[in-house]
Amino acid sequence: MATVVRAGRKSAVLTPSSLPCLSAMPTINLTAGCLHGCLYCYARSYRQFPGDGKVVLYENTLDMLRDELARRRTKPQAVYFSPSSDLFQPAPEVLELGEAIIRFLFSKGIGVAFLTKGYIPDHVLALLSDHAELVRAQVGIITLDESIARTFEPNAAGPERRLAQIEALVRAGVPTEARIDPILPTVTDSPETTERLFAALADVGVKRAAVDVLFLRPAIVQSLRRGVPDKQMLARLLGAFPRPSPTGESTGKASSQKLPLEVRREMFAVMRDVAAAHGIEVSVCACENPDLAHGSCNITGRWPKPSVRPVQFPLLPAENLAHEGRSP
Repeated sequence: MATVVRAGRKSAVLTPSSLPCLSAMPTINLTAGCLHGCLYCYARSYRQFPGDGKVVLYENTLDMLRDELARRRTKPQAVYFSPSSDLFQPAPEVLELGEAIIRFLFSKGIGVAFLTKGYIPDHVLALLSDHAELVRAQVGIITLDESIARTFEPNAAGPERRLAQIEALVRAGVPTEARIDPILPTVTDSPETTERLFAALADVGVKRAAVDVLFLRPAIVQSLRRGVPDKQMLARLLGAFPRPSPTGESTGKASSQKLPLEVRREMFAVMRDVAAAHGIEVSVCACENPDLAHGSCNITGRWPKPSVRPVQFPLLPAENLAHEGRSP
């Protein structure tokens, strides 16, 4: 059973992210932890991770956000939900707070960008659709196999629901991308599996997708060992990584172990080729793959550049211009 602990936020609501892909947009986390319980989630390594099946809900987020925006000389063009949790978690308290904040931001003309693997309530889906110009969405989907999805993402929305949500957002004119993150080596990376996934994404209108591959940290390995009942599958998955474990490479929170460069390069090349055959452009997350990718994986979406208004100077009478030595 999910446990939601209510707490007051002490730090600012709008915060910068250490991830390069999020450096240009303020972010909001509604919770510490996430109730989707994804076995591979990198946030398991965070010091503030409360444990499986539990989240800390920052219930004063909306009030603090109002105060922060009132003190700002300029408002952000958009904000991003949420770097280490999900906006659409299976808890009424989280969904209600998230919806209230979205409505408030829309009322101020501020856009929202999000990545979700959750079940978006129909009325919230309608709200997002009604403000399509203020929304940029990424929907995470790593497989069409319901059994694999339930194993690795036990409390997230099922693959069919996520595809339906993508289709609804695309039809409403919301710029919507897929995020295939992480690819699970030996589990979700076969040519047949990849073909089926991109064919399904193309059918619901996806034109762009971001991809990344699983990396390991000690907390993720522990989670996989606890949560994957098929021990042969688990052995193949963990066996795809070189030994000994951590390479010492760091993403800022804990040492991470990655697949060899050539393996990742080939994997992403296959993804690009299959996606291209279905009219989908693929970008690789450079935050975790700086050795073979550059630029942004477009996690915040593409936003128009803010228009710069020309400075208006008052017109001076002709005699004033002459007095200052200028011609009218």
